[in-house]
Amino acid sequence: MDLMNETMMQYFEWDLPDDGLLWRRVAAQAGALREMGITHIWLPPAYKGNSSADVGYGVYDMYDLGEFDQKGTVRTKYGTREEYLHAVEALQREHIKVYADIVLGHKLGGDEKETVMAIEDDAEDRTKPISEPFPIEAWSRFTFPGRAGMYSGFTWDHTHFSGTDYDAKSGRSGIFRFADKQWNTETDPEHGNFDYLMGMDVDTRNPIVRREIVRWLKWYYNTVHMDGLRLDAVKHISFQDMCDMLTRFRANVGAEVPAVGEYWSDDLGRLTHYLDQVGHCMKLFDAPLHYSFCRASNEGASFDMRTILDNSLVKALPDEAVTFVDNHDTQPGQALESFVQAWFKPIAYALILLRGEGLPCVFYGDQYGIPSARVEPVAELDTFLHIRRRFAYGETRDYFDDPNIVGFVRAGVPDRPNSGIAVLLSNAASGSKRMFMGKEFAGQTFYDLTGKCVAPVTVDEEGWGEFGVASGSAAVWGARGAYERMRIRG
Repeated sequence: MDLMNETMMQYFEWDLPDDGLLWRRVAAQAGALREMGITHIWLPPAYKGNSSADVGYGVYDMYDLGEFDQKGTVRTKYGTREEYLHAVEALQREHIKVYADIVLGHKLGGDEKETVMAIEDDAEDRTKPISEPFPIEAWSRFTFPGRAGMYSGFTWDHTHFSGTDYDAKSGRSGIFRFADKQWNTETDPEHGNFDYLMGMDVDTRNPIVRREIVRWLKWYYNTVHMDGLRLDAVKHISFQDMCDMLTRFRANVGAEVPAVGEYWSDDLGRLTHYLDQVGHCMKLFDAPLHYSFCRASNEGASFDMRTILDNSLVKALPDEAVTFVDNHDTQPGQALESFVQAWFKPIAYALILLRGEGLPCVFYGDQYGIPSARVEPVAELDTFLHIRRRFAYGETRDYFDDPNIVGFVRAGVPDRPNSGIAVLLSNAASGSKRMFMGKEFAGQTFYDLTGKCVAPVTVDEEGWGEFGVASGSAAVWGARGAYERMRIRG
């Protein structure tokens, strides 16, 4: 097996067509993904949502992986159960670790209504009630008639939830907390308390609910045999309950299944606090770094590139950070839209792919484009992925000493032929920077592997080189052997 730098890909974007072909597509591309250097892949939620077009976060029945006629469809947006399991097997044959997207905090598309006493809370401050208890009609009964008890006879009712956002009796939306429940206090403090997110809010303080979630996780693991979990919206779930369920799941399956949590906040302190509270039982996506990229792309030359990694999780806790540039929530048209501008994408990807810290995650929409938003693929991504796989090894030395041009060097390692690169990033005019490659590179000629800088650079006898970069771009300099490999690759 070819040992190489670990790289994740998020293999979906929000606006994929509702054609049921994604599982077949990823299975067919498994070998090509491995050749690109992908070692981990995050697949979208595979269970039945509220319709065939559901992206996966409008969770209805988590035991239905595209097998039963429910919500007007047998398949999910991405395909059938058989196709999903085949895709996982195809990826794993190529030694790609599959991460399954797990949504535990809410459910949508209930089968029956129940009359429930509720209290309306202020949407901007959920700690403040704005009504006395009154009866609402909630879509809180989930009986899954299409599945008819296959795999699990568990059904859901209002006792398994904390609240909802819709009263079918009055036809009114709001934040309706069931009168005999309280929001979990161990959640993100946004809106006073951010336990409630959407749909029917799952009450993880209920021991029956926690047992069912752990039971389902075990069933899912034994059915799918995924290699890891991507945990959705963890800031809306009791920190201790999340830790408890994950711990019990791992004990039940006898494996330390790795997990990556989505704690959506640009506040590094909230991410590190969460990791402390859950005993560092998972990695987290580096949302603060994404927002740094977004600001840099919007501010242009006025952004101080020396600060690009400041207040990021990868700088504070590199072993617990999954870095990314954009994702399905930040893409155009979504609630968290904060899409990094196209001109800055190569700079951002150079920072996450060519450095040694963190686990970088490549977004499907950046690799393949987003036709619905007329977003083109990032042209440099294939080059950067190839460089990461072949040449981006060794100690990282930083030269973050200029507000517009920063750089770093990867020193290379003996067991990776032609490894060792020099990277320069500019958010303004073209320029150059003197950086130390190491005396072992003395006299060697380096070339810009991106092809933007034509003139080669010779490393001096002390191991230093004056490396250049074009305006508003990234340059990646490699020795002749790397350059020739890139030319052969085409």
